[in-house]
Amino acid sequence: MTQSNEHPSPPQDAGAAANVVEVEEDGPRGWRSCHFKPSERHFNDTLSGVQSTLPTPSEADCFKLFLDEDLVESVVQETNRYSHELKEKTAPGVKGKLSKWVNTTINEMYTFLVTVLLMGLVKKGCMRDYWTTDPMLQTPFFQTLFSQDRFLVLLRALHFVNNATANLADPLHKIRNVLSSLTRAFGRVFVPHKDLCIDEFLVAWKGRLAFRRHVPSKRHRFGVKFFVLCDCLTGYVQDLIIYTGTTTDIKHVEGLGISGSVVITMLQPHLRKGHTVFVDSRYSSPTLFQYLLREKTGACGPVRSNRKGMPIFQKKLSKGEAEFQTNGEIMAVKWHGKRQVHVLSTVHASKMADTGTLDYVTGERKMMPDCVLEYNKKIGAVDKVDMRNSFVECARKSLKWYKKLFFQLIDIALLNGHIVHRQVTGQVISYQQYRVNLIRQILEDHHTPRRPCTGGRPASDNPLRLTGRHFPSDVPRTTQQGKSTRRHCKVCQTSTRRQKRRKMTKYMCEPCNTALCAVPCFGEYHTLKHY
Repeated sequence: MTQSNEHPSPPQDAGAAANVVEVEEDGPRGWRSCHFKPSERHFNDTLSGVQSTLPTPSEADCFKLFLDEDLVESVVQETNRYSHELKEKTAPGVKGKLSKWVNTTINEMYTFLVTVLLMGLVKKGCMRDYWTTDPMLQTPFFQTLFSQDRFLVLLRALHFVNNATANLADPLHKIRNVLSSLTRAFGRVFVPHKDLCIDEFLVAWKGRLAFRRHVPSKRHRFGVKFFVLCDCLTGYVQDLIIYTGTTTDIKHVEGLGISGSVVITMLQPHLRKGHTVFVDSRYSSPTLFQYLLREKTGACGPVRSNRKGMPIFQKKLSKGEAEFQTNGEIMAVKWHGKRQVHVLSTVHASKMADTGTLDYVTGERKMMPDCVLEYNKKIGAVDKVDMRNSFVECARKSLKWYKKLFFQLIDIALLNGHIVHRQVTGQVISYQQYRVNLIRQILEDHHTPRRPCTGGRPASDNPLRLTGRHFPSDVPRTTQQGKSTRRHCKVCQTSTRRQKRRKMTKYMCEPCNTALCAVPCFGEYHTLKHY
């Protein structure tokens, strides 16, 4: 019997029966149409939250809960070892940046990492643009952190494992040490609240890689797949697994397949504690939900209608209608919203819930199954992690896949640090401001400012030299002794209208930071496009 939705239904009791299609006879596989009420499960929420004992942690303290000095020291050791391997492979007599290599330190590595983080905030098209002398693109602060050659050679030598002792049978051996250290820290620092969600995202990678995946529904389509377990309340990344095909780090459970085994593996430390997990249709199945129910863990999520063990629903529903069936432990619902969806749940009753919105055609209040409404609110935690990092991510194009994944892991650790900082201190600051504060604090603790190099290529032409107001001034003295300091006149050196010559002058244009002869070079430089 189908009940119409012509009038707004009152909430709770009367609303529970609105828009529900009921089938009186028992369905196949033990499913039948009747009202379902889930059993109560106790969850101790007093143990949830940050487990750190830091009284008033700074942004840097929260970040170092994950990227501690032990982990950075191991990266320093492997980077130094790998740099010497690269030098040994260099042909005799060939000089390059590696020929000037000096072993890196913990302080320099922290400075290197936050420099990469700063590049996520200051976006430029090419790595070398951060050290350009072009006035339109110049960012002098990067020159106080590293020289261009030192930064590029550090990036080239960055390494995380000893190649001589690595387990080559492990597809992730290049980054296994960092991955294991960070995932252990994720679980140690934070205990999740009741609701969890499991989803996946793709790290873009188009290079040759054995476990690269093609996912047409994703924005980048080609890349490395991450399975992620998140706390729904805070968005904290509790655990993650990198998909590598048949060698993926999962515990295979008989009868659940790959997708079900992923869920059980990630939930292993949280089973029998009363949690509720939200998963999408790639993982949902009656068999998985039955298994979780035996482990005292609730579950909810959309499911494919042809999954093994699913009930048979009425073939066609009108928009806004829903049909509920249950086998006594699991509730299955078919609902027609924008399209027809099937949902399984062991934690929701078979009732409709008010969405809080009105239908723009009829003016009636919109209703949907309670399980669908809560699923829509909880499942977005993983997508939010990917979205927040996409705006300020430090991962850049690289020829080495493990470096790309390393910087992706740094971004995830940074997001977790932001959540921990907010939970402990109560300060509500934006993710971007957290990154800025973190970079400043790390540099204060680990960096010694260097004097920018005065050599290199000459600065590019200032595009504002033909506009504004310009007046000659003396070149500032660089020594205490001597009458004045002189510099080469730019017009005399680069002129195309007369013979070039090297002429020293004591005058300059301060806004343009350019040395010029008072007559006639100063006037030509500021009035002629081609001087």
